[in-house]
Amino acid sequence: MSRLFRGVTIVWVVLRYGLDELVLTSFRKPWLRLLARVVSVGRRLDAPRGQRLREALERLGPIFVKFGQVLSTRRDLLPPDIANELALLQDRVPPFDPNVAVATIERAFRRPIGEVFVSFDRVPIASASIAQVHFAVVRDRHGVEREVAVKVLRPGMLPVIDNDLGLMRMMAGWVESLSADGKRLKPRQVVAEFDNYLHDELDLVREAANAAQLRRNMEGLGLVRIPEIVWDFCHPEVLVMERMKGVPISQIERLREAGVDIPQLARDGVTIFFTQVFRDGFFHADMHPGNIQVSLEPGSFGRYISLDFGIVGSLTEFDKEYLAQNFTAFFRRDYKRVAELHVESGWVPADTRINELESAIRAVCEPYFDRPLKEISLGMVLMRLFQTSRRFHVEIQPQLVLLQKTLLNIEGLGRQLDPELDLWSTAKPFLEKWMLDQMGPQRLWREMKAEAPHFAKMLPELPRLLHDYLRNKPQDHRRELAELLAEQRRTNRLLQSLLYGGLGFVLGLLALQFLIRFRFY
Repeated sequence: MSRLFRGVTIVWVVLRYGLDELVLTSFRKPWLRLLARVVSVGRRLDAPRGQRLREALERLGPIFVKFGQVLSTRRDLLPPDIANELALLQDRVPPFDPNVAVATIERAFRRPIGEVFVSFDRVPIASASIAQVHFAVVRDRHGVEREVAVKVLRPGMLPVIDNDLGLMRMMAGWVESLSADGKRLKPRQVVAEFDNYLHDELDLVREAANAAQLRRNMEGLGLVRIPEIVWDFCHPEVLVMERMKGVPISQIERLREAGVDIPQLARDGVTIFFTQVFRDGFFHADMHPGNIQVSLEPGSFGRYISLDFGIVGSLTEFDKEYLAQNFTAFFRRDYKRVAELHVESGWVPADTRINELESAIRAVCEPYFDRPLKEISLGMVLMRLFQTSRRFHVEIQPQLVLLQKTLLNIEGLGRQLDPELDLWSTAKPFLEKWMLDQMGPQRLWREMKAEAPHFAKMLPELPRLLHDYLRNKPQDHRRELAELLAEQRRTNRLLQSLLYGGLGFVLGLLALQFLIRFRFY
């Protein structure tokens, strides 16, 4: 009954904001377009379609708001006006009752909140679709008081998520069956990825582990601060971490007045991104301006501060090597190599003509080189590449969706900080050095060191293994082979006998039928 009621509510909102007309007009089938005109009769749909979609998602609740946020990053799937409108959904979720947050904390730690924290600010400092954040002071196991940020999960999310995702899967199936590009764009896989993101974010211990891993990875880089996790006060519904004090990166004038080198900050952001992706294969995948601050404290002046680690991405060694080669080929304008990599990776059919794919990629990318970032829209480049890919039947790679999302966030951040930043020239030296490390003698030395414990165990055993092999020579299998051949000959003779017997039986039946007919006549 709850799913039925939720379904009725969704249908009402869809009709109220005219989303049925929006969806039907996006298909190419004439009868669907005609149906869209019929159902829109009598309704006022003056607002732009992107605005109507955004308002409908806000009306449907936090889960659909979150889905709109994720979908806004898939500019390869959406028209620009809809993607830009959905991007406005960030940080628009109202906070829930602080008393509910306190009750969640007390239930998680099984004691009154006054025994958990020295002080707790009931007014939330930030609120999102999954959780909200409060400031507090905690006394650690050594008796030292520390300022912390407490992230509390929004209550009752799991059943709501499961019901809404079930309906989303159903709608994605409809889109896939009705749209000409539905199968290639994999809407059901997009919903499945969204399912994974949401369920990962519902476990705040997982988010804490992500933060701890990123903190270890970034320690030696000296460009970004990541809060320390207070593990004694972590629970799947409550996350307690070091309180970070910084200025939101969107407040550029305040940062400039404080003496922060803004162009250097933009270059550092590119370095952080490529380091996390290509060195570690583990990257912060939700790097919108709301999750990034800049430190003004003396010991870490001008460093980034990363927050909110519910969504992180990971890449295999194959993905990293393939992407690095692609980026390097792009920066060198070696479009033939880019086309070859698409074929080698299986992204396009093996019978694709390299010269045609090379020409299509060149036509998309060449106009964007040698320009400052203010004149380059990486989102537009990706969109045109995906539009071009339809001709060559390129499959959207689900494992790279988070990377595409993060790359678009980096583009927006770079344009905000320094419109003159040349993204290509900033990233090219880093990637070339990374490729040298991966292909050169340093990689051979690292792999030898990694295998050294195995070699140390195996080498002392080699003389004994060699002695045993020489002393116990392999057995002569000629006798078994002869017996196998003889058995095969006997089987062949049996099959021939059965074949000849069956053929004789059929011929006998034909002869008997002939004689009976001859006597009858």
